[in-house]
Amino acid sequence: MKLAQLRKIPEAVTEAAGIRGTDAQDKPVSTPAGLWPRHRLPILLGAAALVVLLFAWLIHGWLRSGQVISRERLRIAEVTRGHFVRDVAADGTVVAAINPTLFAIAPGTVSYKARAGDAIKKGDVLAVLDSPELNNEYQREQATLDSLDAALARQQIEIRREILTSQQQADLAQVTIEAAERELKRSQWAWDQHVISERDYRRAIDDVSTAKLNYSHARDSAGLQRDSLALDLRTKRLERDRQALVVAGLKDRVAQLTVRSPVNGMVANLAQPEKTRVADNAPLMTVVDLSAFEIEFQVAETYAGDIKPGMSADITVDGRDVAGIVTAISPEVRQNQVVGRVKFKGEQPAGLRQNERVAVRVVLDQRDNVLKFERGSFIEEATRAVYVVHGAHAQRVPVQLGAASVSEIEVVRGLSPGDQVVISDMRDSNQAAEVAISN
Repeated sequence: MKLAQLRKIPEAVTEAAGIRGTDAQDKPVSTPAGLWPRHRLPILLGAAALVVLLFAWLIHGWLRSGQVISRERLRIAEVTRGHFVRDVAADGTVVAAINPTLFAIAPGTVSYKARAGDAIKKGDVLAVLDSPELNNEYQREQATLDSLDAALARQQIEIRREILTSQQQADLAQVTIEAAERELKRSQWAWDQHVISERDYRRAIDDVSTAKLNYSHARDSAGLQRDSLALDLRTKRLERDRQALVVAGLKDRVAQLTVRSPVNGMVANLAQPEKTRVADNAPLMTVVDLSAFEIEFQVAETYAGDIKPGMSADITVDGRDVAGIVTAISPEVRQNQVVGRVKFKGEQPAGLRQNERVAVRVVLDQRDNVLKFERGSFIEEATRAVYVVHGAHAQRVPVQLGAASVSEIEVVRGLSPGDQVVISDMRDSNQAAEVAISN
């Protein structure tokens, strides 16, 4: 039933029913002509078009850049031209330049006279090695030497006796010549007087010739005998001298059973327990000379071919820079690392301690008028592209980089002086051609 029909109900019925009407509450409602007035429709359409354009511009920018990175996350370096120092940095350790290890020169029982950490001076007794084998060998060889000395003395006496005998024979032959010549004179006088036969006269002449021949042979034999005896004596003397050298060597080894310090310094460590039976050439202890230190450093094997002995180096000790010189670089590679040594160029700093950590910087090359920029943690010689900042965007540019130092890297091609290069981590950009930079 409609509202208008309700109004037409007879008042009598209402009164009869005892029900009160709603005439005072009901009011007519007018229907609006439209939701938006016609003059507001262009404004709505313009706003919608603006929203669509803004959204399209954002989509276009996103498609161009691919990534958006905050400027606060970026480290930017400027490409410049100037003096370039190629160097390599490494961690170093202070080590004693002279740190000999003392070894056992023979098997025996070791007794230490010094302990690890003791201050020592050159010549101090550090340990004593009891070696019965070496002592017995020394005594045997010494007895052999004494026997050879006695044999050599006896040989010298025999040589003098034989020389005297040969000389005696030569002298007797000389006397025989003189007697034969006197007999020849008497025979010559008798022959001149025709009182002896020619046979006796010729015999006297033959006796003189025989005596001279015997003398000549006796003299030559005496000379050969002297040469032979001198050679025998020389052989005996050489044999004795050889044995004397053996004894001298053993005597030195016996003296080395008392281990003495070769340097002034400190006992670093004991390699064997007290009263231990050690083998020949077993390490006993290590001593260090605390007055001379060097720096031992490790670098990647890629730099091993560039570092040469004699190169300059900077050593940072407790915040102080000290000049040094590379003295050695090991040809051996261990765990992709190469070990080198650096010594101080002048006087070494005071207060150095064994195994103290220092920083080492080795200068490999220096050049002028080089295009370069600051080297970031993610910029290497093998890097083939970097991001160059242009306003609110960073564009990926192919480059060729050269030598790298600790703080700078050389530019071969691809960049110009004044370019702003991103040197921070750009792996999140996924190698996008262009990256947007937000403030």
